[in-house]
Amino acid sequence: MKTILVTGGNGQLALCIKKLTAVYPEISFIFAGHKELDISDPEKVKRVFAKKNFDWCINCAAYTKVDLAESEPEKAFLINKEGSKNLANICKENNTKLIHISTDFVFDGAGKTPYLESSITNPINIYGLSKLQGELEIEKALKEYYIIRTSWLYSEYGKNFLRTMLRLSKNNKELKVVNDQNGSPTYAGDLAEVILKIIEDDSENYGLYNYSNKGQTTWYGFAKEIFQLTGGNTQVKPIDSEEYRTAAKRPQYSVLNCDKIEEAYKLEIPNWKTSLKKAITKLYE
Repeated sequence: MKTILVTGGNGQLALCIKKLTAVYPEISFIFAGHKELDISDPEKVKRVFAKKNFDWCINCAAYTKVDLAESEPEKAFLINKEGSKNLANICKENNTKLIHISTDFVFDGAGKTPYLESSITNPINIYGLSKLQGELEIEKALKEYYIIRTSWLYSEYGKNFLRTMLRLSKNNKELKVVNDQNGSPTYAGDLAEVILKIIEDDSENYGLYNYSNKGQTTWYGFAKEIFQLTGGNTQVKPIDSEEYRTAAKRPQYSVLNCDKIEEAYKLEIPNWKTSLKKAITKLYE
């Protein structure tokens, strides 16, 4: 029986993985939230790995407060860079395969065509820089690893754009949403399935991959689709980024090219609209 450690055990991606565990009775899953495992503390990481032999580690733990990272960069780097380094080193010592989740924010958004895994990185905010440095620590420590960059992640769990829009619509007849940032909304449930497929296949197609749902839109387009599917009366008004200033700069364009992962794992990646329907159905269940 394979044993898998999932860090960031209370986050939306980990919860989507948890929902799928019944489909994998031959795998033993251990979900560790921040209380059980603070990845930024190397001693705590060692203690967790000393208790059990893990075949795989899925690193869903991350500092993801994009705007707050600008005013507390030490915290972002401690978790996203040092935490990734700690996990990579312990996985090397224990012969554990590491799957690490990264982000489209490693790019500057100046591109006009979907970013490849080999595209030049140039983060424009602290969060993106801390995640990129985490990737580099893993690449330095391990010869065999999986890094999956994803974008605009949402689900029926936790804090994300889908749930925020539905919450705000309860008390607002009109919402202003940015219409000049382009990306691909990605349902965490779909990403969870892909991660478990990599493990089930006992894959040795190591390396860096992009994964997002197919198609692209803006945050405004994403919001419009949410309310169209949920039948809400909230009006969505498009605005420019200039009208909605945030502490951290956002990439204007962060669409990912996912051909590599599709070919490696024979995937048929669903369109973001199809997956949004699925996520909303699960949310209302």
